Amino acid sequence: TAGLIRAQGCLAAINLEGLWFRYADPAPCFAAIAAAPKESVQALFAELYAQPIDATLIPRRIAEMRAAGAPAIVAATPQAIGTYGDAVIAAGVDLLIIQSQVSSARHIASGYAPLELSAFVARAGAPVAIGNTSNAAAAYALMEQGAAAIFVGVGPGNACTTREVLGIGVPQVTAVSDVAAARDAYLADSGRYVPVVADGGIRKGGEIAKALAVGADAVMIGSPLARASEAPGHGYNWGMAAPSPTLPRGTRIEVGTVGSIEQVLNGPSRVTDGSENLIGAVRQSAAALGVRNVRGFRDVEVMHAPAAATEGKSWQRGR
Repeated sequence: TAGLIRAQGCLAAINLEGLWFRYADPAPCFAAIAAAPKESVQALFAELYAQPIDATLIPRRIAEMRAAGAPAIVAATPQAIGTYGDAVIAAGVDLLIIQSQVSSARHIASGYAPLELSAFVARAGAPVAIGNTSNAAAAYALMEQGAAAIFVGVGPGNACTTREVLGIGVPQVTAVSDVAAARDAYLADSGRYVPVVADGGIRKGGEIAKALAVGADAVMIGSPLARASEAPGHGYNWGMAAPSPTLPRGTRIEVGTVGSIEQVLNGPSRVTDGSENLIGAVRQSAAALGVRNVRGFRDVEVMHAPAAATEGKSWQRGR
């Protein structure tokens, strides 16, 4: 699917701690998760993800992404990077994303040696993006560590339960705008521009436009792509922290299957709610606003209008 996503003008990342790096053929695992009853799926997650990461699959998966015409982009937690980071680098990764539920430049741990971000970034030999955060000061500190991009979002994902389980998180518009301000301040101080990626909760093209308007350079989406017929989840999606054997912070959600990756990203759309042809919706929004490029979205007026989506739409309810 990485090659199909790239063919639509987008980029795809593969999770180092996901099933693709635990099983040579993960297809039966995906089928079992999709077929599992709701009350037993968490136990199945724990069973399937108990299989250790197979380091021999790292160069294989990276080669497969490249063979499909996609750059090799790998996402992993700091703990996994501490163990497998050198293998990922040796395999020739094009972009590495270090992601945890909350990332910061300082990390204190008693059970393991924390990953020294600045040292790892310096020797990685490839750009290293870091996330996630929702705080301007924390984002600025990560930029000082050498982050090539910052991922923003603590708990907004459709399949994520972090806010419910841990009671932490910041509404996404506020988080993105705060981190964008930190990006601009860091640019003024250092002369280096660090892109901001809004990560989590986006379902429709209009929401991408809103993320760009409050300062994002790009967005990361999961659930909309999980609805594509080529997605391996059979109409289901689950968060990276869902398989935790001790404290799951995600759940399996049924998103259904609506059409191809091309249809989801570039249309044509068969629905009227903006959940298909996401890129076309952003282009149309840009045209309506007189915006020529992504950064031009930042010049538009932004207002908080809870009734904007429902005003005058009484006949559309339940459509």
